[in-house]
Amino acid sequence: MATYRDPFAEIDRMFNTAMHSPATPAMPLDLYREGDKFVARVDLPGVDPATIDIDVEDRTLTISAQRKPTEGEDLHWLNRERPAGTFARQLTLGYGLAVDQIAASYEGGVLTVTIPVAEENKPRKIQVAVGGDADKVIES
Repeated sequence: MATYRDPFAEIDRMFNTAMHSPATPAMPLDLYREGDKFVARVDLPGVDPATIDIDVEDRTLTISAQRKPTEGEDLHWLNRERPAGTFARQLTLGYGLAVDQIAASYEGGVLTVTIPVAEENKPRKIQVAVGGDADKVIES
């Protein structure tokens, strides 16, 4: 009797294994704008805050962190899904951001990076002078 074999099942299995393997660590990230600042929230559970490093070079923001593996002489793994090692993520920053005022905090396994919009790029009202007289201004 012939056995049917789904050719995509093996590809799907390999893809899922690769995506969940400790060799492919991930740093899930949420990025949003809130008023005059951009906020990046990165999940880093189990990371020692002392290993978190944030650098800005040119228009690239790089976040890196390290999670140490659980080790022990009598340790025998039954299942290992939490990746260990060094993690890194890069964001390309647009122009008009105050990169010299970037702030970061780490609480409850979540790194929050706040990137403010530069003052010169914030929306502002322009007053209109009437008839060339700078003293008479139309309020809008």
